[in-house]
Amino acid sequence: MRSRLERYFRFAEHETTWRTEILAGVTTFVTMAYIIFVNPTILSETGMPLAAVTTATCLCAAFGSILMGALANYPLALAPGMGLNAYFTYTVVKGMGVPWQTALGAVFLSGVIFLLLTFGGIRQKLVAAIPYQLHSAVAGGIGLFIAFIGLRESGIIVPSAATTVTLGNMHSPTVLLALFGIALTAVLQAYHVKASMLIGVLGTMLVGICCGQMHWHPSTLNPLAIRDTAFHLDVRGALHMHALEIIFVFLFVDLFDNIGTLVAVTERAGLISEDHTIPRLDKIFFADASATVVGSLAGTSTVTSYIESSSGVAAGGRTGVTAIVTGILFFIALFVAPIVGALPEFATAPALILVGALMVAGAARIEWNEPRVAIPAFLTLIMVPLTYSIATGLSFGIISFAALEIATGRARRQHWMLYLLAALFIARFVWMHT
Repeated sequence: MRSRLERYFRFAEHETTWRTEILAGVTTFVTMAYIIFVNPTILSETGMPLAAVTTATCLCAAFGSILMGALANYPLALAPGMGLNAYFTYTVVKGMGVPWQTALGAVFLSGVIFLLLTFGGIRQKLVAAIPYQLHSAVAGGIGLFIAFIGLRESGIIVPSAATTVTLGNMHSPTVLLALFGIALTAVLQAYHVKASMLIGVLGTMLVGICCGQMHWHPSTLNPLAIRDTAFHLDVRGALHMHALEIIFVFLFVDLFDNIGTLVAVTERAGLISEDHTIPRLDKIFFADASATVVGSLAGTSTVTSYIESSSGVAAGGRTGVTAIVTGILFFIALFVAPIVGALPEFATAPALILVGALMVAGAARIEWNEPRVAIPAFLTLIMVPLTYSIATGLSFGIISFAALEIATGRARRQHWMLYLLAALFIARFVWMHT
């Protein structure tokens, strides 16, 4: 049985082991476990019961991650997406006055459309249209993005009215703990310890406990609370003309955020084929779309691939076992998380910062001496973190790449889908402006 599983997940091909994959899965879970607490907090502002959304978050993350690992055999973990949950709450429900049941209906419809686009091969063609020269730029841009998130969450950098951001309080206990976590993890990485990320997070948390910087607030959670949101979606209301804009945004943002994450993680893991294609892409998108449909039925916003999966990749994860382990831990968290409490940001931030450093390393493969490649790559790299949007960074890269191909008389060398993508991105900016 064990050898059969190893053949199915291609352990020999990826030169991995059960120990490495399990550690990678735990590492991914630890770095994205915050979603268990953050997603319900955001969505509960719509009037959705907190306990129900917490249960839905854990179950959908478990379902999506396990399906991704078992079906597509990729170390990609899924959960309700940050940004999309904020759009769901603050723009759709609170801003437009749309009932949360109708908003869930819009999420359901966007998931169904995703499935149809996947079966029709459209999503796969969109990914294939992204120039392979930009793959490393997307990965590097997302690396800067998650490093920036880690620096902000740890308090190492803080907002500044004069300079946008500035150095935080270096005397703060949590900042010092985060710096300790960075140093500990970096040293472990220098010694090539595969569990360096996980040890760094847990070691920093232990020091935080000893220093009195962790505050335990145990609570209880009844998994049956999901009945308050499960199957409460209003699809008929979402089909109203007023909801078309909402469905479009859910569809568009998730589509290109997901593509950016997919390219970045597979690039970092070395899972992209020699012809610059991503194997089993249809299965990846099927798992992603199915998780969104199930999420809307359970009672949460759009489910998508998480860039924190790159922390598991950095820990050595190369197969779907990594995602399956992460999914199992999300299911277990349904019963354990309320008792344990949220992982402190000073413990998880160092992992994000150092994963970002590893992902930026791929920028060395960019042809910096060729302006047609260097300029779009640079725009992608810089715009992802500065706009706080993977989709926006990818937009700038695609549009500039297409424009330069046309301007230099090389338009016919690229697939027509590239120019369709550029047009869609331009339409996105026009839509956002209006």
